[in-house]
Amino acid sequence: MVVEDNPRYREVITLALKEEAEFELVGQFGTSEIALRSLHGKSPRELPDLILLDLRLPGMDGLEALPRFLAAAPQVKIIVLTQSDNGADVLRAISNGAAGYLLKSSTVNQISEGIRTVMGGGFLLDAGLARFILEALRTRPPQEAAEPLLTSRQMEILVLLGEGLQKKEIADRLKISYGTVDDHITHIYEKLGVRNAAGAVNKAHLLRLFPTHGNPARQT
Repeated sequence: MVVEDNPRYREVITLALKEEAEFELVGQFGTSEIALRSLHGKSPRELPDLILLDLRLPGMDGLEALPRFLAAAPQVKIIVLTQSDNGADVLRAISNGAAGYLLKSSTVNQISEGIRTVMGGGFLLDAGLARFILEALRTRPPQEAAEPLLTSRQMEILVLLGEGLQKKEIADRLKISYGTVDDHITHIYEKLGVRNAAGAVNKAHLLRLFPTHGNPARQT
């Protein structure tokens, strides 16, 4: 689903997605309110798997709408696609459950690859924003520790999630089964109270769970 108020840009994205055989566009809307209403009463199979969401929308903006989309369709993944390179917008979008954040300057190919990354269990951040956001996360004041604390294995997996690895890659790196990785990630999300990898990495930075050396959220 695409939620974008600029009809010209919406048409470009729509045409580009139609060129991808693995993607099916199930809806395009100019406001969050209409897009949210379209989800009401639908069965889980009828709901979109992913939403491309603009932030600067008439009426309810994307940041306000983001948690409402997740409430209406809990399994949906949301990629913010916007002109805003404001760090506060990025942090709030990730904290509210966005699985990715891309600028509209991204190419069609970058958007398509971003969709594949997110649908494969990863998360993405526009390369131009990554360094700024990581610095902002590191300089935030420490908050209360997560309860219960993550196990050492869960921390290993969380660090690899922060590096952008997907579940199969983590399983290969740690020489454990895919199912074991999946179970650990589920528990990580539950303990940190988040929905996805981006939220887990963000929360871990806020709680200062990562070691001070190295870069657990390296973008490639």
